[in-house]
Amino acid sequence: MRPGVPGGLGAEPAGPGGAGQGRAVRRIMDDILNSRPQRDSDGTPLQIFLVEDSEDVRDLIVESLAEIAGVHLVGHAESELEALRHLQLHSYDVLILDIQLKQGNGMSLLQSLARSNTRRQSEVKVVFSNHVSPTYRRVGVQCGVQHFFDKSSELPLLCDLLEELARQKAGKSGRTSSSSNSPQGPAQAGGI
Repeated sequence: MRPGVPGGLGAEPAGPGGAGQGRAVRRIMDDILNSRPQRDSDGTPLQIFLVEDSEDVRDLIVESLAEIAGVHLVGHAESELEALRHLQLHSYDVLILDIQLKQGNGMSLLQSLARSNTRRQSEVKVVFSNHVSPTYRRVGVQCGVQHFFDKSSELPLLCDLLEELARQKAGKSGRTSSSSNSPQGPAQAGGI
């Protein structure tokens, strides 16, 4: 079983340093998350953080976000560790991430975030990936993913979701909620 994929979650990342390097990276990621101060995101625009290693896909998403009123990209990362470092500095309302990254993977990132207990329940987690198997969806739900979109065909659905979330946030006038901002149930398009 390959490390970092369903069934192998929690396994050490593959790489030149082997298992020892994987444990060191995991310790660094946990340290970053556990030292992160709690941040509040009551600003009017919907704050989006993107984790995507493909420059072409990232550019396409950024261009699409520019066309949606009420959204703001607060940062992006290409790897699991880079994402954790950025998340230490940026608040977000929506985390959009791919599964396969240059280093690490999106599911391990989600597990690290869940272990850290530093994130708010109202943050929306969205997987945007070519890996849309039922196994990934199941693991995604376990990691707190509310929406799962196929990168090859569902960019318009992702944009529809972000438009709806931006409208909801603007309608709340800065109020926060402990419930999910998800406008769709898990069984509907784009849901798990």
